[in-house]
Amino acid sequence: MMRTARVKGKKRKACAFRFFRKGDSMTNSVQNVRKKRDYTPYIMLAPALLLICCIIIYPIFYAVFTSFQYYAMFDLANRRFVGLQNYIQVWHDDAFLASLSNTARWVIVTVSLQFLLGLILALILNQNFRFRGFLRSISLIPWVTPGVVIALMWMWMYNGNFGVLNDLLMRAGILGDKVAWLSNAHTALNAQILTMVWQGTPFFAIMILASLQSIPIDLYEAADVSGANIWQKFYYITWPHIFPTIVITSLLRIIWVFNNVEVLYLMTQGGPGYSSLTLSLNAYIEAQKSLNFGYGSTIAVYGTLIMILFMTFYLKFTRKNRER
Repeated sequence: MMRTARVKGKKRKACAFRFFRKGDSMTNSVQNVRKKRDYTPYIMLAPALLLICCIIIYPIFYAVFTSFQYYAMFDLANRRFVGLQNYIQVWHDDAFLASLSNTARWVIVTVSLQFLLGLILALILNQNFRFRGFLRSISLIPWVTPGVVIALMWMWMYNGNFGVLNDLLMRAGILGDKVAWLSNAHTALNAQILTMVWQGTPFFAIMILASLQSIPIDLYEAADVSGANIWQKFYYITWPHIFPTIVITSLLRIIWVFNNVEVLYLMTQGGPGYSSLTLSLNAYIEAQKSLNFGYGSTIAVYGTLIMILFMTFYLKFTRKNRER
């Protein structure tokens, strides 16, 4: 009996040992498969990463490299490395200094007005009334219209001889004589700001509207029971819910408005003088019109550094918002 028990015990140990060895081999095979599969995401992402490197990363590094050179297409024989000369020279350039102040005004005023009008439009479109869906649809027309079409359309409206804006203001008694809106240094940039406000307001409206519709109705009902007025409901309920959307949308619009070239170039090309010249437009004109790639790249690098500050703030805010 004792021998039989010992034999059975040895058999059980042998079976258990085989089982564990079999389990270890299965675990090792699974680990090996996982190790092999670890390369699959990189292989799948390789074409996209290669494309990004070719059309984004390489041009950025090449622009930075070019900014340290004297590189003009009309004087290729004298192409040479000049170090920080371009970066110092721009601070003595009236066009660059004017473009800095114009860019600040262009971005701040444009985005602020887009936000205010977009907020009002979103609050209106969030109400229940007839043809609300139709109005929501047509309110997106300025946003989906190509920039070239917008620039040409507003150029006709601003025309000093037969523009509709002059005609309406003169009929209303606001103007006594026609104004050349885009040929006047005092009105050119303001006229283009109005154009961009018309184009970008629907984007703010649709983003804020989406955020408004995510607010639970129970909060407003509880506020009504508590006797809160419309301003208290907006301040304590609406604003905290839409604030993250407003910040993210504002930062996106700052980046897009800052980089906008087509509207400014088509309407005034930065003129008259430097009155409507921005950093992005200045870099484009220096590189593509004047063919001074080294100097144009330097201006573009300064613009990129400014945008990095906005992007850093944007990424920090989105990270905090996700953690909440």
